[in-house]
Amino acid sequence: MTPAGIVPGAVLVGADGCKAGWIAVRRNPGASPSVEVFASFAALLAAVSGDAVIAVDMPIGLPEFSARGGRGPEALVRPLLGPRQSSVFSIPSRAALYADTSDFTTIEAWYDAHRRASEVARATSDPPRGVSIQAFGIFSKIREIDALLIARPDLRGRIFESHPEVAFCRLNGEKAMQLPKKIKGAVNPAGMAERKALLCRHGYDFAFLDQPPPRGAAADDFLDAAAMMLIAGRIARGEARPSPDPPPVDSFGIPVAIWA
Repeated sequence: MTPAGIVPGAVLVGADGCKAGWIAVRRNPGASPSVEVFASFAALLAAVSGDAVIAVDMPIGLPEFSARGGRGPEALVRPLLGPRQSSVFSIPSRAALYADTSDFTTIEAWYDAHRRASEVARATSDPPRGVSIQAFGIFSKIREIDALLIARPDLRGRIFESHPEVAFCRLNGEKAMQLPKKIKGAVNPAGMAERKALLCRHGYDFAFLDQPPPRGAAADDFLDAAAMMLIAGRIARGEARPSPDPPPVDSFGIPVAIWA
């Protein structure tokens, strides 16, 4: 399934959120991939051509009300991942995501904002459910993409949500990765090696993947962005599948699906 408007031979970009903003692995037609960190998603967009296909590890398309299991995409892909399914967390309502958009200057303010978001999330979900710390930590990045897609409908045919573990599973012949990337918050070298080997089987040079990540990004962010770039290629070639298929749209008309 190739989404409408994609130009053959387009620039391919895989993106993931990181401490410094966004890490992007980019491949221009006929060229080797490159990696770069951008302070904002708008800066990333400005750095690539207008026909680039971008797969990003970030939820796209927000619910007005959150049912059990989160949005449809999360519920559909979790069974594919076995022990890796905990990496797919549920997204609360749009109201919860926008409950507090402050720039937090203290840890106390951050926790206060988390509590406010959880209150709104519980009021807009069934069964009532608060916001996990993990999900709250990426709220600002979800809003960043959401705002762009609301303001610029033309981007909806170029920017696609994916998920690293779903991507690795699809690239691995529908078999989830055996080892976690992290254990208790620390990078797991064996899990990283498993993923590097898989990415190399799909055309990456090991030396590229084994280089230190750019400043402001972690090693697992780098590998996730590299996997996202392969999914961008699958989307451009019509090989990727959305979950759900066909994708529904949210209240702003933004498609809601995880592609891989």
